[in-house]
Amino acid sequence: MPSAFVYAARRTPFGRFGGALAQHRPDDLAAAVLRDVVAAAPHLDPADVDDVVWGCANQAGEDNRDVGRMAVLLAGLPVSVPATTVNRLCGSSLDAVLIASRAVECGDADVVVTGGVESMTRAPWVLPKPSRAFPAADTVAASTTLGWRLVNERMPAEWTVSLGECNEQLADRLGISRQRQDEYAARSHQLAQAAWDAGFYDELVRPVEALAGAEPLTRDEAVRAGSTPQELAGLTPAFRPDGTITAGNASPLTDGAAAVLIASGTAPVGTPPLARIAGRGVHALDPREFGFAPVEAANRALARAGITWSDVGAVELNEAFAVQSLACVDAWGVDPGIVNTAGGAIALGHPLGASGARLVGTLAHRLRQSGERWGVAAICIGVGQGLAVVLENADATGGAR
Repeated sequence: MPSAFVYAARRTPFGRFGGALAQHRPDDLAAAVLRDVVAAAPHLDPADVDDVVWGCANQAGEDNRDVGRMAVLLAGLPVSVPATTVNRLCGSSLDAVLIASRAVECGDADVVVTGGVESMTRAPWVLPKPSRAFPAADTVAASTTLGWRLVNERMPAEWTVSLGECNEQLADRLGISRQRQDEYAARSHQLAQAAWDAGFYDELVRPVEALAGAEPLTRDEAVRAGSTPQELAGLTPAFRPDGTITAGNASPLTDGAAAVLIASGTAPVGTPPLARIAGRGVHALDPREFGFAPVEAANRALARAGITWSDVGAVELNEAFAVQSLACVDAWGVDPGIVNTAGGAIALGHPLGASGARLVGTLAHRLRQSGERWGVAAICIGVGQGLAVVLENADATGGAR
């Protein structure tokens, strides 16, 4: 079986809710990074892209009707390039990477563009359709930005609590303090700022000036360089009066898009691969414990890659909440110093459908920069799921094969 490789990754800067990307449609954001990642392969004829697999968690507004296909058309790719849109909530674009890698490995495709998009700002309010015409009662619009809506009454109430309350329960169960969470969150901001200042993101992130109709944005908008644990300790709990989770130690609502080019070792790309996709893992558990799901997903991915945690030199873990990130790192027993060394979602942001692709692109570039051979990217997913992928630095194996 051929191997599947990561050849290139591009993303937008991630914008705050209601911030610099608020005027950008999600399909335009998707088209921009899709076009850029294809252009990063100098010998690739866009007509040779076998498929586009795109992630999006909402799909209730401008991102409806297969936003992946809309992005292909808006990006100016040939109309012969097909596309599908997948939805595994926060894991959507990581799922897209895994789907694409399977297609390459089994010979169904040679080149697949993957990625995802989310505009949490532009997510619409929706009204349930009445069961009969002209109902006399009032109806309530539901926000589609985040979390449960239009819930089936048969769903157990304990499963449909807020994502924040789920993680408060996780903090209680594992004894993870507010102080640890605030320290972790401050580290995320500090590392993100340092990575930007050192030029780590210069190749990965496309400025938004090239997108029409919005303010320029060249860096992730939510990074707060001066964050300290002491400053974060003064914030009010968001989900319980006496809780530990605040706006400072959880990821912010965010807009953005990210793309990853996946191809075989013989594809006409024109640039050497960054990393080989060596293992994949998926896991599910009680919806309330979704933040802990990456633990087993990553363990499964490592087993399928034929390695153990002792081999891993870099980890990219999506920071939905500091508490779930700490829970996963503790459970894996890895050195926290190898986790999210260029910052994480608490600082960079978490546009749901784009975050998985961001993790893969960041991890591939970290491996290339550090020379480490093995890395893991993992993400928790609302309603009790987790995804993970193992990457092998292509330089460690002499390139594509």
